[in-house]
Amino acid sequence: MTINELATESNYSIRPATEADREGLHELVPLLADFDIPPNRRAEHLWQGDAQTVDRFFSGEDPHVAIDVAATADNVLLGLAITRIGEELLSHTPSAHLEALVVAPTARGLGLGRKLLATSEARARSSGAESLTLHVFNRNQRAKSLYADAGFDQELIRAIKWLT
Repeated sequence: MTINELATESNYSIRPATEADREGLHELVPLLADFDIPPNRRAEHLWQGDAQTVDRFFSGEDPHVAIDVAATADNVLLGLAITRIGEELLSHTPSAHLEALVVAPTARGLGLGRKLLATSEARARSSGAESLTLHVFNRNQRAKSLYADAGFDQELIRAIKWLT
């Protein structure tokens, strides 16, 4: 059976990450750069910080982070969501930030991204957060569509001018 067949048969669950998932998480995180990345960007810049967040999560150095995974019954990781609990940038009210959301290419189109996003939202609510924020590159159409469908408002624009 392929990963796609397993996932379409709902033979997967979304659950908190465990130490046994660490290697699989490190395999998924580079997929954060799996889109038409902007010129002047290196792919690893889009995911290296999240790889470090994974390690800090498992070492206990980052108690404000939660990692959830979509995994088959055989513990094959199909996706991940990293959520950080903190405060909202402008109002300073309790908030959560979606640090990363990744679905393996072989499992895309099956609704796993929506389910992982819903899990992050539920986690944020249960922690007392009043909002859930995220960042997304303008060129990442797949992610932008997911977030728009989930009701995210594009509130801020981050602009950059390269000086070198």
